[in-house]
Amino acid sequence: MDLTILGAGRCVTGSKYLVQWKRFSTMIDCGLFQGRKKLRSRNWDPLPKRASELDSIVLTHAHIDHTGYLPRLVRQGFDGPVYCTPPTRSLLRVLLPDAAHIQEEEARYANKKGFSKHAPALPLFRQSDAKAALKLLEPIPFDQDQELRPGIRFRFHRQGHILGAAAVELESKISGGGRKTLYFSGDVGRHGVPILRDPVPYPGSDVLFLESTYGDRLHNPEDPRVQLAEQVRKGLDRGGVVLIPAFAIDRTQELLYMLHGLMADKELPTVPIYLDSPMGIEATALYTRCTTEHDAEMKQLFSEQINPIFPSNLTVTKTSRESRRLNDIKGGAIFISASGMATGGRILHHLRLRLPHAKNTVLFVGYQAHGTRGRRLVEGEAEVKMLGDYIPVKAHIAQISGLSAHADADELIAWLSRRERDPERVVLTHGEYPAQQALAERLEKAFGWKSEIPEIGDVLEIG
Repeated sequence: MDLTILGAGRCVTGSKYLVQWKRFSTMIDCGLFQGRKKLRSRNWDPLPKRASELDSIVLTHAHIDHTGYLPRLVRQGFDGPVYCTPPTRSLLRVLLPDAAHIQEEEARYANKKGFSKHAPALPLFRQSDAKAALKLLEPIPFDQDQELRPGIRFRFHRQGHILGAAAVELESKISGGGRKTLYFSGDVGRHGVPILRDPVPYPGSDVLFLESTYGDRLHNPEDPRVQLAEQVRKGLDRGGVVLIPAFAIDRTQELLYMLHGLMADKELPTVPIYLDSPMGIEATALYTRCTTEHDAEMKQLFSEQINPIFPSNLTVTKTSRESRRLNDIKGGAIFISASGMATGGRILHHLRLRLPHAKNTVLFVGYQAHGTRGRRLVEGEAEVKMLGDYIPVKAHIAQISGLSAHADADELIAWLSRRERDPERVVLTHGEYPAQQALAERLEKAFGWKSEIPEIGDVLEIG
């Protein structure tokens, strides 16, 4: 058995791990490279194994950097089963067609403007590929053994990162009659956050593949609920609209949960909340329906006939016509819309209208990557370009932290601390190299573990 790092090697995107035996192969995650152009160009690189020769895929969760390459692989001839948790399958029914739509729109725009090196510019995959990929999804419940072939099986463990997120425990027979267990952390969630159940602690394994996104950082210890209340209260006092760019999955639902609680506790006035994100609306409905994934507090609220992520003062705007009607609202309301870094989506139309007016507030609720419009706004630029125009920034710009869905360095150590046995081998993936080096030092100091930090293309012999 050997494993090839096809993505997430010294970077935080494109998670793909090809596991091969003599007569069988599977891939853990099938992610799309996102971010810098140098990384995105890797999406066009051929894989070391033909798609038609790959036997199966196992997905940890629905985020596109873990699943978005699947339609491309199907386009190349893959037709095997794709195993995932039931909530992940539901989310992918929303995410994969949306990813295909973005690919097609970007190719169409490149052809219109003539800036592509290729003529014509082609999408990485199409809507038809996404639909074909969805047909291959086979949902497997948490904590249930699933055989890939005789002698090879896996099991999903809850990770709490987003709805349906899992770690994958893969067990295989090896020569000599022994067994090897490989544990893929996926993205490790956080304890004590609203809505979802906490991550299941790492149980131990022979080999541990550990994400390291926040391996060198700690989250802001200040309560994000307190920060949110303060910034929204100030925004409403200015008399305008509080505009919150937010990721459609998990962040939007967490915001709705906290806003409901703050208004129920009279820490904020009960004002209209508008959710203007088609994907966010669908994801919120999924979070509502997947009651088996709710934590104890969420279940208690539901037992009292209270839905804290779909409160009575929430209005959803599914159509573009409904979205445009929000332009008539002058103040005293909260808008939540995607994308979270203001790189696209309906949020751009709201920003274009609201940024030039000082009574409005734009509240960012997460990390803003270098080069994004959100980053430029929080850094204080006087005007930003969007939808073809330069828009003056007169609105109040604020940012709160602490709402990340990723475990930080301390939380990763805590997640590992309740193990039943130590791993023989630790492999750090899904992190920038400095973060991985910092986490490797933490692991050696805390547990005496030596860590490997492979690059994309590295082949690890196992067993």
